[in-house]
Amino acid sequence: MSMESRRIKLCSPRRDVRVRLPDGRILCGPPGARLGEFLERANASPLPVVAGLVGNQLRELDWPVEHDCSARPVTLAEEPGYRLYQASAILLLEAAIRELFPQAKLEVEHSVPFGGLFCEISGRRAFTARELEGLERRMEELAEADEPISRELVPLEEARRLFREAGEEDRLRLFQSYNADEVCLRRLGPAIVPAYGPLLPSTGKIRHFALLHHPPGFILRLPQRNQLKLSPVQRYPKLARVFNEYSRWLDLLGVHDLGGLNLALASGRGRELMLVGEALHSQRIAEIAAEICNRPEPVRLVLIAGPTSSGKTSFSRRLAVQLLANGRRPFPLSLDDYFLPRGRSPRDPEGKPDFEALEALDLELLNKQLLALLKGKRVTLPRYNFLLGKSEEGPTVRLRRGHILLIEGLHGLNPALVPQIPQESIFRIYVSAVAQLRLDRLTRVPTTDTRLIRRLVRDSRERGSDAQRTLEQWPSVRHGEEQYVFPYQENADTMFNSALPHELAVLKPLAEPLLRQVEPDSPQYPEARRLLQLLSWISPCPPELVPEESILREFIGGSVVADFIPAWPA
Repeated sequence: MSMESRRIKLCSPRRDVRVRLPDGRILCGPPGARLGEFLERANASPLPVVAGLVGNQLRELDWPVEHDCSARPVTLAEEPGYRLYQASAILLLEAAIRELFPQAKLEVEHSVPFGGLFCEISGRRAFTARELEGLERRMEELAEADEPISRELVPLEEARRLFREAGEEDRLRLFQSYNADEVCLRRLGPAIVPAYGPLLPSTGKIRHFALLHHPPGFILRLPQRNQLKLSPVQRYPKLARVFNEYSRWLDLLGVHDLGGLNLALASGRGRELMLVGEALHSQRIAEIAAEICNRPEPVRLVLIAGPTSSGKTSFSRRLAVQLLANGRRPFPLSLDDYFLPRGRSPRDPEGKPDFEALEALDLELLNKQLLALLKGKRVTLPRYNFLLGKSEEGPTVRLRRGHILLIEGLHGLNPALVPQIPQESIFRIYVSAVAQLRLDRLTRVPTTDTRLIRRLVRDSRERGSDAQRTLEQWPSVRHGEEQYVFPYQENADTMFNSALPHELAVLKPLAEPLLRQVEPDSPQYPEARRLLQLLSWISPCPPELVPEESILREFIGGSVVADFIPAWPA
């Protein structure tokens, strides 16, 4: 234990800085003592402390405590702590590569299911399994040595010079329009990176990782939130194809990162990017419709699922239009109408109705009516009255030749939803904003951030919800996705990536005023501030340039397809 550590103690009557902990204890220490010295005493979790929350500000563990304050530890169980750990592990990997393979450039491509990041190498051939073993050993040695991750402020021109000499074209593009006088850089051995967010102060806490050979690249395995052990890697061939498709789209557009997007917008290419992006979306929707219509066994039921703010509604409407163009008649059905009466709904741990659980649906009635409809029988559908919490009688319908049932809902990829329907007659589609532009080769923009910003804008416009309320609800929404959507995504027959390279530039001028309204004393303030920092790197693009049929219009308003519903069969 360090000398400084021994000086952190329960307060006695003396003039030291005081840190009030969540459990009511007050610890004292000399002015300038590091925050981590206090918080490690307060941590009751089996997970390590990776940061602290002080006065509603996320602080690194080496932050000097100069004045009395209230603080609480942040661990891997929380999203901010997990992001910080992930970014620190990437820097550790970059440092090891810079030492052992200085000609190689690490490219962090995308996340993989159940903890980890898919990476590739440019500048040389891909790593072999043996080279990865040596790389992992060097990472372990750096972690064991507890090497410092230093922080330094340099003039903007000096940072640009460093990026230019290192051949970091992506960072040069991003910092071309940077308007501050200085740039904060983080250094670990030979690795120097811009400081986009907080990191661990040293490598000693980065102990849980592994490298897995996964041609054409490799996977940096990391723990999931709430645990330290690494989960087994699961194959994700369908999701991988979507990432590869998105990479080809970016090649067509000539935009591979946010700095490239900013330059394209500055040169007047905004309309071009939008038109090409929309054309690629339309092409993909047409391909999916053709796949449905050309199946050897006729498809009678299309199930569409995906996480919140994926653009499922607009996608399903555009798919319906395309099916009509192919001579098929889509028949939309809402899973929401099959909720059980509120008194029979399953309960969450807090005792509230859990409408996201599969068991909240009347699965027996759903399957019975679907079978009857597929046999051409006349069926009286239910209509769920959310005000009264019960089902009421809806329209009576009958499917005719050429009709396809089109159902959008949270559980569409779960086999337990429609076990009585012949599987050969079902076509499942996973919709999500699967990929997004990166800040630079090491720093990806999580697709969850894209969806959250979409939701902030839509909730404000459609529901009058302020950003604080949307941010407050987001952890519960994410929990539902992780439990009910993501485990089943590879069950899809095909996937649709609803992301558009220019969308954050369009959402920026709409989202920033909402996020600035979150008060500094709000529990949601740190997240609002983080999203504002992300958006600060992006040049704005006028929303009025977005075509009316765009999936993005579902969130910013003015869609010509969101309200389209094919005629009900008589």
